[in-house]
Amino acid sequence: MVKLTLIARVTDGLPLAEGLDDSRDLKDAEFYKQQVKALFKNLSRGQNEASRMSIETGPYIFHYIIEGRVCYLTMCDRAYPKKLAFQYLEDLKNEFERVNGAQIETAARPYAFIKFDTFIQKTKKLYQDTRTQRNIAKLNDELYEVHQIMTRNVQEVLGVGEKLDQVSEMSSRLTSESRIYADKARDLNRQALIRKWAPVAIVFGVVFLLFWVKTKIW
Repeated sequence: MVKLTLIARVTDGLPLAEGLDDSRDLKDAEFYKQQVKALFKNLSRGQNEASRMSIETGPYIFHYIIEGRVCYLTMCDRAYPKKLAFQYLEDLKNEFERVNGAQIETAARPYAFIKFDTFIQKTKKLYQDTRTQRNIAKLNDELYEVHQIMTRNVQEVLGVGEKLDQVSEMSSRLTSESRIYADKARDLNRQALIRKWAPVAIVFGVVFLLFWVKTKIW
């Protein structure tokens, strides 16, 4: 069964549309939506180059396709046929491109095409029951095969982005610490120079003072 449906722009991860009723009966819906947002963020960095992929997460699987710089993603039960999930996404892609294709690149706010939810809900109903004659026919259709689409684990996929964030954070921290150490090194060098030359300066000062006093007396 289809649980979540989200559409986002790949270049910057901006969410464009969503199935509004998807999370109504889904436990931990917000948790899975956060995973989807993290996935979109990774895709915007160019970390996952596959245009078709399935990603396991708990009792569910994310399926997504990327076409025309747009990612169409759905989350289904593990038992839901992979072929139906991708055909569902293909239907969404074809309609979304037909209706909104010219405006995708210029969209500036999240969920600019939220009205597309009407089509999402209508299409989702067609795919919910895998036993309908229509869906059985699609499962038997050899024109659309999904055997070669890679399946990965969500920790493996999102872990890439987390590691990069950690590296970036560590790099920033090391840069900041190196500046602090450089400042401390300059202070220590300054103090060493003062300790080295201060006695000499004092001796010269005393000699000059004595010479000046002697000159005044004579």
